Amino acid sequence: MWANAIAAGARGLTGASVRWFNCQPEPRQRVYFANHTSHLDFVVLWSVLPKDLRPLVRPVAAKDYWKSGIRKRLAVKVFNAVLVERQPQAQDADQTHRMDSARQSLETLLEGLGQTNSLIVFPEGTRGTGETVGVFKSGIYHLWRQRPDVQFVPVYLANLNRVLPKGEVLPVPVISRVIFGAPLQPAPDETKESFLTKAHKAIEELSAL
Repeated sequence: MWANAIAAGARGLTGASVRWFNCQPEPRQRVYFANHTSHLDFVVLWSVLPKDLRPLVRPVAAKDYWKSGIRKRLAVKVFNAVLVERQPQAQDADQTHRMDSARQSLETLLEGLGQTNSLIVFPEGTRGTGETVGVFKSGIYHLWRQRPDVQFVPVYLANLNRVLPKGEVLPVPVISRVIFGAPLQPAPDETKESFLTKAHKAIEELSAL
């Protein structure tokens, strides 16, 4: 009940229009990867999916933001989110610490994916301005390497940074768009650099539609 109410509220607040290009909603395992500009991103993306798919689609969110109070109840009880630790910045940790943290995050994502679930991820790792798509971190590549059987579907989110600007608490009604693109077609021997370039380009191309 709560999930349906929140989904309807998110769609109503943002006026989100949905477009699917060379891709259709299907009951199969996917990783939906999108640009990141607002705390509303995963809520809106999740809300525009067909009702029968939502229970098996798990947003990935930063544990430090969604770890307590009503945020945690929403993330865990309503969205069944996968909560992960933010990766330490280069200046804040040595290489061993960063590698251990990245390995633990990957294990958490693989566990959350399991054999039936799909994920919503944000490869930039942190919120951007909404003007451009930031550099992708390598986690999405390592996830694909472990689960090449899962479809990786690009999603472009437009105007959500204007609905809930960074630093603001109250949302502002603004029409937004959610655009799903064709699943990536990486080669079996795809390198990290070429995979990340391909994934990033897929989002940029959707932003021009």
